[in-house]
Amino acid sequence: MYKLLKTDGKAKRAEFTTVHGTVQTPVFMNVGTAAAIKGGLSTMDLKEIGTQVELSNTYHLHVRPGDKVVRAMGGLHKFMVWDRPILTDSGGFQVFSLAGLRRIKEEGVYFNSHIDGRKIFMGPEESMQIQSNLASTIAMAFDECPPSKAERAYVQNSVERTTRWLKRCKEEMQRLNSLPDTINRNQLLFGINQGAVYDDIRIEHAQEIAELNLDGYAVGGLAVGETHEEMYRILDSVVPYLPQNKPTYLMGVGTPANILEAVDRGVDFFDCVYPSRNGRHGHVYTHQGKLNLFNAKYELDERPIEEGCQCPTCRHYSRGYIRHLLKAGEMLGMRLAVMHNLYFYNHLMEEIRDAIDAGNYTEFKKKTLEAMGEKSIF
Repeated sequence: MYKLLKTDGKAKRAEFTTVHGTVQTPVFMNVGTAAAIKGGLSTMDLKEIGTQVELSNTYHLHVRPGDKVVRAMGGLHKFMVWDRPILTDSGGFQVFSLAGLRRIKEEGVYFNSHIDGRKIFMGPEESMQIQSNLASTIAMAFDECPPSKAERAYVQNSVERTTRWLKRCKEEMQRLNSLPDTINRNQLLFGINQGAVYDDIRIEHAQEIAELNLDGYAVGGLAVGETHEEMYRILDSVVPYLPQNKPTYLMGVGTPANILEAVDRGVDFFDCVYPSRNGRHGHVYTHQGKLNLFNAKYELDERPIEEGCQCPTCRHYSRGYIRHLLKAGEMLGMRLAVMHNLYFYNHLMEEIRDAIDAGNYTEFKKKTLEAMGEKSIF
């Protein structure tokens, strides 16, 4: 259940209640693709740094260890020892980005595993069955993510098929949730809006899927090659046509600036690999912008990554020490940098929620972007 608590312009402050707990939005979901955060963080660490929702990937878990293995282990929550909400991405994006050779048919997609080359078929029903085995809190509908610069005719056909697939996803999830041996019979389904950078296709698709009365709605197929300005234009166009009484999720986005701008356009849910990926490469986020800890100027720097930050890394360790660990290839260096970055993102969302609550989000966004060296886009 989604409860809108306050709006400030288009920015929304809400609570989303699930069988695994209530999520305060806007929220950033910490990405644990294969049921673990890359960088050596445990689920206990995730709790300590304020993670509300963890995101895992259907395709990766289907390929290894196998969704039936996860089901036999009691579902993803029990498997990875996490009692808060989990969202599973449908696998669609990975099928189209990782699988190499693939054939798209009306029934689904035929492709080869990127790990061992074995032939796999995935369609709407299979994606729902895999996600039901994983027993995540929120399952994403199976869709095609067309390239942002694809020809209009291709995008139109792709979106129409995605709509047909969504209806099949909804039907299959209802069937699975009715079975007595399903682990999570309260699994929720989010649909995905597609349409590349064509505003009219996006709007028409949003109107169509809004009629299906799903548990939430995502905007997919952005941050895949288009400019930030194009992404914001699409959000300005399409978000008003998605149900305002349901969560809106912008998939795979993004930088702190992207998040601040998207919240201003009515988005509630975010996920991105940036904080963990950048952390593993020594790039860390602060309210004054991003630092590269490999830079020689931090060799003797006794300060924490960010003065005043209350994350476990900044409370105990210096820039100089973390730089040494990273240079030496010590896993602890990556772990400490990723821990800080995810805390930074989770805490930024808390600041965003507080600003909406206080009714001064526009001012907060402007000041935060300026401090990070970014310009506000109105």
